[in-house]
Amino acid sequence: MSLIELIEGPFWTFSASLFVIFVFWRLVSILDLRRRGAPPKPQGSRLAGAIRALVVRFVPRSPFTRSGRVWFTTLAGYAFHLGLFVLLLAAVPHVEFIEKRIVALPWEPISRTGFIIAAEISFLGLIMLYTRRFVDPLVRKISRPDDHIASLLTFIVMLTGCMALGRQSVFLRGLHMGLVELWLIYFPFSSLMHTFTWPISRLVTGWEAGRRAVRW
Repeated sequence: MSLIELIEGPFWTFSASLFVIFVFWRLVSILDLRRRGAPPKPQGSRLAGAIRALVVRFVPRSPFTRSGRVWFTTLAGYAFHLGLFVLLLAAVPHVEFIEKRIVALPWEPISRTGFIIAAEISFLGLIMLYTRRFVDPLVRKISRPDDHIASLLTFIVMLTGCMALGRQSVFLRGLHMGLVELWLIYFPFSSLMHTFTWPISRLVTGWEAGRRAVRW
């Protein structure tokens, strides 16, 4: 068995299995947290509070809309995450891989031009967010080694993916796939888990705010 066959076969199965197992374990651990004692009587609608928190907080709160820093972070965050989402689920190589290994997708992949545009937007957002970790004194102070590792590993995975887009080089394809597998193994134990935990956090916070009849 060649190295590329190992990377795209057993190594992929191993890393994807660890990803699914430990992401599931982390989510179950979070959802299983129980409060002691009986909660106070609800003063408002918990469901309405949860839904409101999930939907409304996609944009900055009105007291902060005049802050350039807030809009910088918001726009950079949307650029990176939406661009990456398009690349993951709509790039031709990814669509073919997902349909071959996981499940058929109900949409057509984007064109090469669309891939380049999405990649540029995502790269721009990621670079802006990572630069902020050094420019903003507060963010620089609270940044942990994991934040840097997660950002740089994601950047390298994206970069090698763009380099392997043509699929003429087996080496580049194997390099990208190997880094993706490393990213999958690192994911559940890092800040990358916010991919799954942010909606839980918003829903729980909104649920508690709604119970107390607080407009959060």
